[in-house]
Amino acid sequence: MSRRRIGFWYRFAAVLCKPPLVVLFKRDWRGMENIPADGGFITAVNHNSHLDPFLYAHFQYNSGRVPRFLAKHGLFKKGFVGAAMRGTGQIPVYRESTNALSAFRAAIDAVERGECVAFYPEGTLTRDPHLWPMTGKTGVARVALQTKCPVIPVGQWGATDALAPYAKKPDFFPRKTHHVLAGTPVDLSAYYDKEMTPELLKEATEVIMGEITALVGELRGETPPTKRYDPREARIEQRRKSQTDSASSAPGSTTEESSK
Repeated sequence: MSRRRIGFWYRFAAVLCKPPLVVLFKRDWRGMENIPADGGFITAVNHNSHLDPFLYAHFQYNSGRVPRFLAKHGLFKKGFVGAAMRGTGQIPVYRESTNALSAFRAAIDAVERGECVAFYPEGTLTRDPHLWPMTGKTGVARVALQTKCPVIPVGQWGATDALAPYAKKPDFFPRKTHHVLAGTPVDLSAYYDKEMTPELLKEATEVIMGEITALVGELRGETPPTKRYDPREARIEQRRKSQTDSASSAPGSTTEESSK
């Protein structure tokens, strides 16, 4: 099968979601011609708002190639949301368990069947203070190198104007614009047929993240930072700072004025 049939659940989700998205957001969508018409492929997308999965899914649905997202396995368990996730063929991710690799096997199988798998390589909302794409996880590179499928980098911007990361209430008015720019396939040929060491996967992932970041910079009309925000490095630095602050405030750690 060269492409996934849209099916009942995807069409039903579109009937529910598209009208409010069309009403609430203006669209600046570019690069849809870079979405392959046939065959399996990956889209790698930046993530900066809880709204952007819906907005990006709208973009790709309109391209005629419906995406299969990797999503937390808890969303698949119960109720309407679970039924919709299963019915639309999304891929559950089991973190920190013996089933953690099943998502990657499912992603590889989907690509080899000629479907599209949409990755958020950052794994979560960006922690970058200025909302640039941060360092990515290597799952997207693992699937790309094993299947040698096209990897389409996608930058998106504008959802944060309506719902900033971790904000409790959206702000839809005045009407915001959702910007999407899909690029040409990332050239990963230099990494093909090599041992998939952690170092190689990390390097390939950084190439993908670099392409995504460049697209986001184009959408924002800004120059991206030269160094990508790394949550792990930030946590280490925060712990170091906390330990330093604790040591400096401990009794006897400062020189007290001698009594006269």
